[in-house]
Amino acid sequence: MHMRATVAAVSGALALSALVVPAAQAADAPSGKAAFSAATADGTAGTAATLDVTFSDMKVNSGKNIVVGTTNVVSVPVTYTLTHPADMDTSSDNFASGPLIYKGSSVDTASNVLISDDPATCTATSSTTLSCKGVINIRPADGDLASSEAGTWNAGGLAVTSNGDSKTQGGLGTTLVQRYSKLTVNAGPEPVAKGKTITSTGKLSRANWDDNQYHGYTNQPVKLQFRKAGTSTYTTVKTVYSDSYGNVKATATAAYDGYWRFSFAGTSTTPAVNATGDYVDVQ
Repeated sequence: MHMRATVAAVSGALALSALVVPAAQAADAPSGKAAFSAATADGTAGTAATLDVTFSDMKVNSGKNIVVGTTNVVSVPVTYTLTHPADMDTSSDNFASGPLIYKGSSVDTASNVLISDDPATCTATSSTTLSCKGVINIRPADGDLASSEAGTWNAGGLAVTSNGDSKTQGGLGTTLVQRYSKLTVNAGPEPVAKGKTITSTGKLSRANWDDNQYHGYTNQPVKLQFRKAGTSTYTTVKTVYSDSYGNVKATATAAYDGYWRFSFAGTSTTPAVNATGDYVDVQ
């Protein structure tokens, strides 16, 4: 189950306490998948042993930043290697594992943990190693993220057995979780006489995960760029800053037919974005 975890949920439901399977399920000897589902949901306190397994070589989103808007579910692929004792039963009936990402210095003290909905698919590559692929689905419309949490997250993994033994491991790398950005431009007048002033206006905005709306990104450097008709490369003309509403405005002298756009280089919390070029005919 996908969850937004508090510190208590991490130390309890995630790591150990939620691994207790309801009596009816326990009587039916739950599979590894059922145990994984129980481990990622709220539960009652219980006791379980720590598994002798190790996660390594974890790669989140193929090494790319995770960019999240306000409504669309973002599916983040994760691959990793899991090492286990040769005599451990890692069949799907007994064992399951999956990836997680967390905001904070450790899984135990994290302010937020996002876990894969389902166990990863794993293939044995030796008697002691599994090569695994999982997916973490991020649902901004369901409150999975707060805007203050944009930036660096850490990666980790969770492994469980059908009898409730578990292993939660953090510190397996980092990834950037960013607020989706938008940038517009409108250049004019159209057409314009050669040597006259062209004024470009636009707005830089980004996703707000607290209210699921887009708001202006203020006081950010934005480049005004021009691409001459018949060419493929934009050249920076000047740099301006977005105002308190995210609005941007820049002027330039009309010399050639071509496309005007704004370009934002991005920050750790917000990805780079280019406006679609606006064509102006110079006469």
